[in-house]
Order: sequence, then structure tokens, then C-alpha cells
Amino acid sequence: MAESKVKDAPKAGANGSSNQTPKVADATTGVETVQQPAVEELPDAHKGGNPGNEPVATSPDQLEFSKEVYINWYEQMQLMRKFEEKAGQLYGQQKIKGFCHLYIGQEACVAGAVSALEKGDKYITAYRDHAHPLALGTSPNAIMAELFAKATGCSKGKGGSMHMFDKEVGFMGGHGIVGGQIPMGAGIAFAEKYNKTGKLCICYMGDGAVRQGALHEAFNMAMLWKLPVIFVVENNGYAMGTSVQRTSNVTDLHIIAEGYQMPNEPVNAMNVEDVHHAVARAAARARSGEGPTFLEFKTYRYKGHSMSDPAKYRTKEEVEEYRHRDTIEAVRHTILTHQLATEEELAAIDERIKAQVQESVEFAENSPYPDAAELYHDVYVQADYPYIHD
Repeated sequence: MAESKVKDAPKAGANGSSNQTPKVADATTGVETVQQPAVEELPDAHKGGNPGNEPVATSPDQLEFSKEVYINWYEQMQLMRKFEEKAGQLYGQQKIKGFCHLYIGQEACVAGAVSALEKGDKYITAYRDHAHPLALGTSPNAIMAELFAKATGCSKGKGGSMHMFDKEVGFMGGHGIVGGQIPMGAGIAFAEKYNKTGKLCICYMGDGAVRQGALHEAFNMAMLWKLPVIFVVENNGYAMGTSVQRTSNVTDLHIIAEGYQMPNEPVNAMNVEDVHHAVARAAARARSGEGPTFLEFKTYRYKGHSMSDPAKYRTKEEVEEYRHRDTIEAVRHTILTHQLATEEELAAIDERIKAQVQESVEFAENSPYPDAAELYHDVYVQADYPYIHD
């Protein structure tokens, strides 16, 4: 990947896209494309640790993937972004209640992984979990209905924002206990190995979860049994509202795996190509029987930890710097630079996604709430379990 060093990057809008579209002409072809949103200096959130492995905005000199892959990445990440922006708006209108943790800015962490893995592989994550099922193919209608606590939701309206689940696409849920999904991810991988399916589990966690004892127990067992699992820490610089530098002597989180002799590497997760390559390497090891890998996705979220977090612990300038290396804009730049699609074709994709998200809102609003009797379903495998009704 060649680093794209662009001066005077355009200011980003509220959705992470540029409000203006300045053009730059290619020195060789003369073709004009939108200017790559990039900055040369690393924002504060990821300073420290190994500077050679920090996120840097990149754009390939030569295409590494097909047109179909790049267009699919663009569509997936735009759907995640627009869906999350709408969810934030609806939360402000109190149509979505409870907790709500948005993924805006981190879309490449999911899109690059999905393109690198196979159908039948399993995904599990924490409570920032709307984007994963979207990328895997769960209907936006079902996800929005779940946010509305409606019976048509992917968890029948009983999970809400933090507990999405869709077995049909291999999404084994979002989990509210910090670090609780890590041993579960190892357990899912154990089942895949025991049943000789040839499949694996990718287990996401936040940077705060690496301080949980469950991680170390799971790492030990996963290495001992060579489980087909990819552990991923989405290091967005802040565990809730406290920077990694203030909570850990180890700021290169991936090296935690060294204590278990587990293969590990940092990944520029503001770049979807880098995510794909790293996950593909880890998947090859897992499928060949070599066991787990620990990947540190260095990424950034534009919003606070949750909708109730005003994010006063960081500066507006820091957020703007990361917006200038926005992962969706980077893919858009690649598509236009290499003439994989026109601006008009990308605009048509944007409009289609906007309509899809609006349809999901209407579906959710028109769906019924679950019946009270639903409280007694999906609790035990035994359908006629003798509940005590008072």
C-alpha cells in the first residue's frame, strides 16, 4: 500500500463525508478525482507504542481486489454508516430507548473481515453490535425493529441494541458483560473444531476488555487446544471515556498475546484492505490447525462511547483529524481513482441505501410489540418447562 500524502484535506461533514469535493488531477492520466481525505501526522488517540505500526491513511497504487469487492465494501460500509446515523437520530427522538453504542468510524473492522472469511464462519462481539449483522446480511428491517423493541426484530424485540443475534448469518450475538464474549468465542471455536466443520470464530472486543481476566483464561485454553479462533481488539483509543495510555502500561495491545506465544499483529483498521489481509492470514492459520491469532485493529469512533456520552475527554481537532482519513472516503477515492465507478453511480448507491434505511424505520414503527407471553419463550430448550406464574 502506498501512503497517500495529501495536503489541505477537506473538512468532513457530520456523516464523515466531505462537505466539499475538491478535485485533484492524476499526474500521469490527467483524470480528476476527489481529493483523498488524509493527514500526515498521527492523531493523539493512537500515539505511543510502536510508531511504525500506527494507522496511516493509504490508497493503493495498483488495485489489489476486483471492482466487485471495492463496490461491495463501499455499499456495506455506507449501509453501516447511514443506519447508525439514523439510529442516533431516532435515539434523540426517544424512539429508541435504553443503551445505544454506535459504530460510526469503525466500519472497516467488519467489512474487511467479512470479505476475508467464509460463509459458515461465526462472529461474536460486545454490545457495539449493529454493524456486524448488517455486513453479514441480516435485514436492516429486523435490526431496526430490534432497536425499537418490536416483535419483528432479529431477537424478537427482547435483546435491543446491545444483544443482537442472528444464527442464520453466523452472528452469535452482541454481549453486554465486558469481556464476557471472549471465552464464548473460544467455546464456539472449540465446537467447530470438535465437529470438524473447517470453520472458525472471529471474536471482537473493545480495548477495555483486554484488562479482564476472562481474556487471559481464554487465550491460554485457545492456545493449548489450538482452537480456530481469531481474537480482535478494536482499539479506538478509549476504553469508554479513558484513553489507553491512562489505563495500561502496554499501549501496543496486540503484544499481550506474546505471553501465550499466540501469533499477533497490529492492523491499520482505518484501511479496509489491511483488515482483509490480516484476517485472511489469521484465518489460514486457524483452518490449518495452527490455532488462534490476536489482531489489534487500530481504529476510531467518531461518537462517544454511547449515546449518553458527550465525549468531552477528547478534542474536536482530534476527531476532525480522524475524519480526514475516513475509511469510507478512502474506498470512495480508490473507486474513483481507478475508474471502477463514476460519481453518479456512487451517488445512486447512496440514494438506494438511504431509502433502505428509511424503509427499515417505517417497518419498525409499524411492527407490533411482543406479547407478554414471549417472556417465557427462548429461555430453556425444553418447550414445556414448568414455569411458576405468580
